[in-house]
Amino acid sequence: MDKFKIPRHIAIIMDGNGRWAKKFGLNRIHGHKNGVTSVREAVEFCGEKGVEFLTLYAFSTENWDRPRDEINGLMELLVDAIVKETPNLHKNKVRLKAIGNLASFPENVQGKLNQAIEFTSNNTGLVLTLALAYSSRWEIVEAVKRTVEKVVAENIKPESINENFFEQNLTTFGMPDPELIIRTSGEQRLSNFLLWQAAYSEFYFPAVLWPDFRKKDFEHALDEYRKRERRFGKTSEQINQ
Repeated sequence: MDKFKIPRHIAIIMDGNGRWAKKFGLNRIHGHKNGVTSVREAVEFCGEKGVEFLTLYAFSTENWDRPRDEINGLMELLVDAIVKETPNLHKNKVRLKAIGNLASFPENVQGKLNQAIEFTSNNTGLVLTLALAYSSRWEIVEAVKRTVEKVVAENIKPESINENFFEQNLTTFGMPDPELIIRTSGEQRLSNFLLWQAAYSEFYFPAVLWPDFRKKDFEHALDEYRKRERRFGKTSEQINQ
């Protein structure tokens, strides 16, 4: 086991905010508010460990179907978190990015998000990507549309289309696929998150709810990751040659 093996890209499905709030008899939005602390610790942990990319599933396309008061609270919380956290991100050389159907957000949310992305655009440290109004099926369909447009415009032959050509049209183009995907709260599914990119990811499903997820829990995830043998279809003998 390589005790120093660190994934370049970690993605997290931040699950369990609502159940955390319910456990304490609080409104669901309080779970999301307390989850911001976990986001801060995750960013700090990845920076300390030398992780290059951290992608957080913050708001799915399906989340638009939640009660209106929860959605409004989430929008307010997102704007508040962006405003408060961006100076610290910039100070620590974190570059902020976002993927998803961002045009579906209210204009004030889009404005604050774009300002933060622009403000940190030249930073050279950890790349923090927020998946907002994101779903993998949406992403793949949009990538197919862009691929077809290129094929028609440039008269590209079908046999010239391969994985590399297609990936250029994904929202994650330029990022390595996540080696490790963490989903908190004990649920064991991807929920429409990075389906293409997760082809060879390792999965870790801790029972801890997201608002309680701290650096020690992240360390446990890395310990588990280091035990895995990533073969990519090859045999152990081939990998160890």
